[in-house]
Amino acid sequence: MSFRLQPTPPARPNRCQLFGPGSRPALFEKMAASAADVVNLDLEDSVAPSDKDAARANIIRASHDIDWGRKTLSVRINGLDTPWWYRDVVDLLEQGSERIDLLMIPKVGCAEDLYAVDALVTAIERAKGRQKRVGFEVIIESAAGISHVEEIAKGSSRLQAMSLGAADFAASMGMQTTGIGGTQENYYMTREGARHWPDPWHWATAAIVAACRTHGILPVDGPFGDFSDDEGFRAQARRAATLGMVGKWAIHPKQVALANEVFTPSAATVTEAREILSAMEAAKAAGQGATVYKGRLVDIASIKQAEVIVKQAELLADA
Repeated sequence: MSFRLQPTPPARPNRCQLFGPGSRPALFEKMAASAADVVNLDLEDSVAPSDKDAARANIIRASHDIDWGRKTLSVRINGLDTPWWYRDVVDLLEQGSERIDLLMIPKVGCAEDLYAVDALVTAIERAKGRQKRVGFEVIIESAAGISHVEEIAKGSSRLQAMSLGAADFAASMGMQTTGIGGTQENYYMTREGARHWPDPWHWATAAIVAACRTHGILPVDGPFGDFSDDEGFRAQARRAATLGMVGKWAIHPKQVALANEVFTPSAATVTEAREILSAMEAAKAAGQGATVYKGRLVDIASIKQAEVIVKQAELLADA
């Protein structure tokens, strides 16, 4: 471990982020009552240009009127390359309630993008005397974004989470895909006549996780477009969890339960982690740096792995 310790990410549940367009306020109460840890009210891709102003007003009103419980409430603003983003920030923070926890900034390509939004947000908070400091989450959706991912991860002290937006990312990279996430039909290898489909998002996911873990940010997997394919969603979510991501987006209510299922440690997994910690405690008491648990070697590195699982379970139990 480096002498410079990695900061701790925010201690809050983030297994599932449920998205809904700001132009459909009839959905807001249902989103608030869902089992998602985070609710993302959208002003960007799911809202037509002619509906931007009305959607913004809907979200402002909902921040005052709806009981969001203990959920993290996030609003996805429009991209910095549009004429809408500054008005999103100004109106949300001047007229919206302090129940708004996060602003999600899409298509972030460099740390300067965060600086621009941070400067505006800071000025509004000071001018209006807002008591709660608004946090940020960002989406990596471009070749520039993945190239500058570590700079972005340390680009603002407000930053709490980072997601991979597969569709725009694929377009920016010139990838020959039309699906949103998941295994791509033409991305395969052959062996003995059989096809094997690897994960085309693996390297980008790993890069995001590394940047996030280095700078104390929550890494989150983005959307899976085919909401009729539960097993496809589970497969991608499990790959993301294995690589270190803490949760996944839901673009349809049925995906909430799937995300929570994958990103909640099972009782058996938690029990095994606790047993490993107990076994290592006994080994240390005996003056040993390693021991055997169920036929396999466990050592100090195993403690760190087990602690991740136990801490996650305890966090969810307290939520």
